Amino acid sequence: MARDQIDMTPLESRDELVAWIAAGVKPESEFRIGTEHEKTPFTLDGHEPVPYAGAKGIGALLEGMKLLLGWEPIMERGNIIGLYDVTGGGAISLEPGGQFELSGAPVETVHQTQSELMAHLAQVREIATPLGIGFLGLGMTPSWSREQIPVMPKGRYKIMRNYMPKVGKYGLDMMFRTCTVQTNLDFSSEADMVKKLRVSLALQPVATALFANSPFTEGKPNGFLSFRSEIWRDTDNARSGMLPFAFEDGMGFERYVDYALDVPMYFVKRGEDYIDVSGSSFRDFFAGKNKAFPGQRPTLSDWANHLSTIFPEVRLKRYLEMRGADGVPWGRLPALPAFWVGLLYDNDSLDAAWDIVRHWTAPERQALRDDVPRFGFKARIKDRYLFEIAKECLILSHAGLRRRGRIDHLGRDESRFLEPLERIIETGRSPAEEMLEKFNGAWKGSVEPAYSEYAF
Repeated sequence: MARDQIDMTPLESRDELVAWIAAGVKPESEFRIGTEHEKTPFTLDGHEPVPYAGAKGIGALLEGMKLLLGWEPIMERGNIIGLYDVTGGGAISLEPGGQFELSGAPVETVHQTQSELMAHLAQVREIATPLGIGFLGLGMTPSWSREQIPVMPKGRYKIMRNYMPKVGKYGLDMMFRTCTVQTNLDFSSEADMVKKLRVSLALQPVATALFANSPFTEGKPNGFLSFRSEIWRDTDNARSGMLPFAFEDGMGFERYVDYALDVPMYFVKRGEDYIDVSGSSFRDFFAGKNKAFPGQRPTLSDWANHLSTIFPEVRLKRYLEMRGADGVPWGRLPALPAFWVGLLYDNDSLDAAWDIVRHWTAPERQALRDDVPRFGFKARIKDRYLFEIAKECLILSHAGLRRRGRIDHLGRDESRFLEPLERIIETGRSPAEEMLEKFNGAWKGSVEPAYSEYAF
């Protein structure tokens, strides 16, 4: 969630950086589930991008949400750019092209994730519909060019916008045209973090295939099932990817800190100002060698902000963030936290998942990750199709959720949220393949029907 941290204590030693992450360790009884999802706003009339300014813009939408919810506004230079729920811990923020993100509060069960989502969508509709705004649940905008998309008034995005084209082909597409759903999960020790990180990194392509949902660019099939996932392969490889070092001996909080120290920075925030330090490492800043801050050392806030600009397939902060899935329509959103909770929060399933991936090599994991955007379930690792692995993971997740035994008021456990994924496995087709079939059939070669069929 892009809400910048404020703690201006200068850092003295690398140990403090490690301690900041290690502070995320909590007992299993305190494990929570956080779900973040992005959706693309569009004008109901004409299916155009929605600008920030104006009586029917994104700013007006946020002002309306503020009045409805009573949440604290997040302001930047006089513009409302987000909302924060002081009591529950949830937030609403804007991505660079106006993608509307709900960072859910940390909750105990997937049932609560579902209730939070339904409440959020009802609230958003109440404000957005009179403004003529709808929301799309796809991994990428299906019909707009990059030039058409308005820029949100956030300082950090201006710096990223200038830097991205220097380090990859698709960075601007990532910023302005993609949407994702993520789930954030806890760990009980350093060893538990390492095990969950390894399993979820290796299996992130499974989530990519199950949620693949971005087959169109500017109105035409783009040759991929998850073009959003393909975009991340050439956005900025110094800050993304499969973290091969995580599988090496000696992996732990310190090893991740050493990786993060060398990832190029984007910005340093002082007051309301974002100072462009793009391309320089946190390690140099830490040594007092940042050109913009000669002789100065970073603060804990600078560290927390820097960690939020690293984009591997699974990101370590004070929790683990699963980053491999496309944004999807609302009916499938709770399936993502359900899938990962079943695999990672149940020790038997976690052990069994580790057994699936433990013999894969770094080049094999990388090849799978490289193939999945185009081939989905037909990607292979060793002598197995990803489809078989996805099927096996779903069985493990289902069993894990059943053993967790978190029951709703109707006596149902969380495994019911896997139903959309189980249907995908039954048909053997990812959502993108289904959509391409519609495009070539009922939609008669147009992506316009997506704005009703895949809207929130």
